[in-house]
Amino acid sequence: MSDAPPETSDDPYHTVAITGSSGLVGTRLRHALRRAGHDVRRVVRSRNEAGEENIYWSPRDGDIDIEGLEGVDAVVHLAGENVFGRWNEAKKERIMQSRKQGTELLCRALADLDDPPATLLSASAVGYYGPRSDEWVDESSDRGEGFLAEVCKAWEGATDVAREVGIRTMNYRIGIVLSEEGGALSMMKTPFKLGVGGRIGSGKQYMSWIHLSDLVDAMQFGLFDSDLEGPVNAVAPHPVTNETFTETLGEVLSRPTLLPVPKFAARLAFGEMADETLLVGQRVEPRKLREAGFEWSFDDLQEALIQELA
Repeated sequence: MSDAPPETSDDPYHTVAITGSSGLVGTRLRHALRRAGHDVRRVVRSRNEAGEENIYWSPRDGDIDIEGLEGVDAVVHLAGENVFGRWNEAKKERIMQSRKQGTELLCRALADLDDPPATLLSASAVGYYGPRSDEWVDESSDRGEGFLAEVCKAWEGATDVAREVGIRTMNYRIGIVLSEEGGALSMMKTPFKLGVGGRIGSGKQYMSWIHLSDLVDAMQFGLFDSDLEGPVNAVAPHPVTNETFTETLGEVLSRPTLLPVPKFAARLAFGEMADETLLVGQRVEPRKLREAGFEWSFDDLQEALIQELA
């Protein structure tokens, strides 16, 4: 896929800087922005990649090219350590610090610019709400308990310095992103195709999901077409239980789903991560996006899975 805008495009309407631009969401977003005619600057960790179009930063060293951020209209901040994998203290520290330190560094730099960008969209996660059983939560709901809720609190709190200088700041609380290209669905499809997929634990925990295309559209909507501010739940309108998700995925792949993963097996494989992500969930309502007029292309789970996998 070419990054160049179409020949018929007008001059770029906005200049957008993106951290985490090589990840699953960042890659799709920068392609979409460039196709729409926007100028995209990638915020990268390699000095060899830095230059006219790319901006160097090193969150670990507290170093960022402030001059490279001058003239940027909007910033999308997606960078952070992957939460998947077996957690130990070192992994948890990387998860926390990669979000807290990186966000603080970026937002301080934006606040110090002579002409700060109008908009900052910073990623967060529905893990903010902690384990919530079948309770509906929206952007006004209290923060939950647990490590991921603490991470999200620090992650979102680090954007306050940008908000304080008048930058319209959004914290997109992202759910499970459905894409065959990566993420949870990519990992799940192999065992399901082999016929060894099944619900995890009781299967009653809710999964708040969003199709990758809708997430990218929702980000562009927030950047350019709305007055959204603060926390924004980036999920589809209809969360489902793990049991329903499992059955639907099996139907789409035409495979049985008769082998549940018991709690002890999930904990044996993933430790604390299982108790925070696999065995519990959140039933999240995207109230702000809906009220702002955003329209989902995939608000039905089966249609979303068919689009990706069938």
